[in-house]
Amino acid sequence: MPSWRRVTRLGAQDGHDQRDGVEAQRPTRLYKRRWMIVLLFSSYSLVQLLPMDTVRDHQQHFHEVLQRRQLHHRLDVHDLHADVHSLHLPGDLAPGQEGLRVIALVATALNCAGTWIKVASVRPNLFAITFLGQFSCSLAQVFILGMPSRIASVWFGSDEVSTACSIGVFGNQLGIAIGFLVPPILVPNVDDMDELAHHISIMFYITAGVATLLFILVVFVFQERPKLPPTQAQATARSIPSEQYSYTASILRLLRNRPFILLIITYGLNVGCFYAVGTLLNRMIIDHYPGEEVNAGRIGLTIVIAGMVGSLICGIWLDRTKTYKQTTLAVYFMSLVGMIVYAATLSLGHLWVVFITAGALGFFMTGYLPLGFEFAVELTYPESEGTSSGLLNCSAQVFGIIFTICQGKIIDRFSTLAGNIFLCVFLLIGTIMTGLIKSDLRRQNANMLAKAAVSVKSKPPQKVLLCVFLRDIL
Repeated sequence: MPSWRRVTRLGAQDGHDQRDGVEAQRPTRLYKRRWMIVLLFSSYSLVQLLPMDTVRDHQQHFHEVLQRRQLHHRLDVHDLHADVHSLHLPGDLAPGQEGLRVIALVATALNCAGTWIKVASVRPNLFAITFLGQFSCSLAQVFILGMPSRIASVWFGSDEVSTACSIGVFGNQLGIAIGFLVPPILVPNVDDMDELAHHISIMFYITAGVATLLFILVVFVFQERPKLPPTQAQATARSIPSEQYSYTASILRLLRNRPFILLIITYGLNVGCFYAVGTLLNRMIIDHYPGEEVNAGRIGLTIVIAGMVGSLICGIWLDRTKTYKQTTLAVYFMSLVGMIVYAATLSLGHLWVVFITAGALGFFMTGYLPLGFEFAVELTYPESEGTSSGLLNCSAQVFGIIFTICQGKIIDRFSTLAGNIFLCVFLLIGTIMTGLIKSDLRRQNANMLAKAAVSVKSKPPQKVLLCVFLRDIL
């Protein structure tokens, strides 16, 4: 069914006024608070991602000091970190089921609790408590992965929705970047266990204080949605009675949407490759540049910062051009090119070249994140943005785990070049599949139909009938 017919039918179901088959205009408004909402989300998603990286390396060092002192406590922190990350898989669809305010409150409350639990756990015999705190922070992250596109649709106009989505993604990436920068400053590598515990405790107190402040701000500032919708497309989506919404039925409808299924696969391939590169980056750099652990971390930071810039630029570009498929395909292709260049230059022996190629790779691969979210919303309107984003994130997590394991095995048996070629093959497949996605921009069509409804009101009846006739044959 063409998207405009579907929107018209939805409007007719709940009794809204229509004239000659053209849906009547509903009142809309943009609120200044929308920028506060998206910045607040970006801030608390930043803090929720920060502990994931800060606790890993420094808690491992804390554990190594204990081992050198022949204490009984033994646990592989890297394995713990991987296990905690796997918690995203069963919960990525959560944002599709509850309201934005409920999700924000749950996420910030869990993160706040987790950070304070970790404050109380910096002792040799309380590592299990640290695990509990990290578990709580990791569980909180489940509730933020699919929110950027939903906040953008609920609060922002059609000319700024993609920029707002990219700002939401920006917060995630900024949290990772701070995770690279702050811990080495706050927690130096010392062998004195008491001094190390003191520095880790300071870091945890700072994180807990910021998390608490953001939780309070969410309680008093974060709103479910504006009183009036920002666009006609959002107004139509609101008009569907909540009692008629079925989460299971929504999932089934999405799984019958062929363009969206292709996007789920291609998104998973791209972001899964990015996860694999990020996870194995340190190992790949050290294989070719022994003793360059510090620069390996800096290269990771370069990827993240370049990705933050890429996501913002892609979001702004998408708002100005509305070329969803063309931009998504172009960025996907450049991700493939970036991966090929990175793989080809990694072993040249020039570390500055790796900085440039890795930065370019991060620019396009992270820039693809808001594009995928927004393209999904266009293809699945008027379904919940959280549900479509959740499915994309699930795909990314599944492919990320598969690619990380497979690339690691290939590197062990052959070489880092072979492992990177493995990823290039799947990026090529994803690029080809992206070209096959039919660009059915349902949300954009809904907004265009609403504008057309306004313009035909001032036309003579003959012109109105002509517009309806042309619409029907198209």
